[in-house]
Formats: sequence, C-alpha cells, structure tokens
Amino acid sequence: MKSGKRKVNKKKVRKFILILVLIVVLLFIAIWQGKQLLFPEKVAQTVKVVDKIDEYGYSLNENETEYYKSLFKKLKKELSKESYDEEKYASLISQLFLADFYSLNNSINKNDVGGMQYVYEPFQSDFVNLAKESVYSTVENNIYGDRKQKLPTVSEVVVNEIRQESYEYGEKTDETAYTIDLTIKYKEDMGYQEDATLNIIHTDKKLEIVEMK
Repeated sequence: MKSGKRKVNKKKVRKFILILVLIVVLLFIAIWQGKQLLFPEKVAQTVKVVDKIDEYGYSLNENETEYYKSLFKKLKKELSKESYDEEKYASLISQLFLADFYSLNNSINKNDVGGMQYVYEPFQSDFVNLAKESVYSTVENNIYGDRKQKLPTVSEVVVNEIRQESYEYGEKTDETAYTIDLTIKYKEDMGYQEDATLNIIHTDKKLEIVEMK
C-alpha cells in the first residue's frame, strides 16, 4: 500500500480564509458599535457667528437668547443709519452687555465671560478676571453640552434713566459720557443682581462700557 500526501483543495482553503476574514470584520464592527453605544464619544461644542456689525466689530453667536438676538438686530439697524441716535446706541449696548453677562447658562465655562465686546478694550482683561472670581466663579464646564447645573438666563433689561455727564478714567476725561441705570429681569429668580449702573465712554466712533456698579 502506497502512502501519499493528501491533496489540498485550494478553492476550499480560499473560501475558508474569506469566511474567517468576514467573521473577524463583522465581529470588529459589532464590538465597535457596542462600545459607541455604551461609551459614546464626546464632541466638544462649537459656537458659530451668525451675524456681524463689521464697522464696529460686533458679532452675534448662534447660542444667544432670542431676547439678545432681538437687541442685536435693533443695534445693527440703528448703526446702519447715516445719522444714528447716540443715546439709543448707548442704551442698546448697555442692555446687550447685561443680557449677555448675566445669562450664565450660555457660557461654556467660567472663562467664557459674556458681553466683553461692549467693554472698553484696555479694561477687558481686568474685567474678565474680576468676573471669574465673582459672578462666574461657580460656573461648571459645559464643553460637551452635558452640564446639569442650573444657571440664570436674562429675559429683559430695562433702561430706567440715561444721562450725560463727565467721567474720568485713567488720565482721560470724557465730558459727554453716558451714565445709565438699568433693571435686570430673569426667566427665574435665582438671587442674581437685579440693578446696575453703567458708565459708557466715547472711543473714536464707538461707545464702550468702562465701569459697572
């Protein structure tokens, strides 16, 4: 009796390898999908700019409240006029500033201080630092949109009085600066500041907030 090597069926081997590869691929996909369901990947939030007032450097983010957006629209309309009402301009930026600053629910974290585009530029850094140590100090991170913390949202800012008077800042004086008294209203009373006085100065053609009391 002769002994010989068993002939290998190459077609069957290729078919077996193909099936094995297919099983491994399907298994990998199943594991990956299961992992995605159990441990979904967190995606950092991005905030888009949806409108601008280029000549004055103002911009509107998509995540602002409807109330804030309505004020921004009024500001854009007013500043587009050939001869705008400066007192109305001062009133609108004071409302926009307070609506953004005290709507803490819109902030990504405590470093995301609202309303800074309306603040006198040389004072912005100090203003942010003060805000982070006070009003914004307890704001939790919301970079992934999963914050559970309850935070205030401004529903309205009312201008009670506006007047022009001299204001000194640093070594400068603005003889026709604006002082505005306002009331802040919230969607829910959570004990945050309800009254504020803002001082607004002229810097070239812009008006900027230089102090909040």
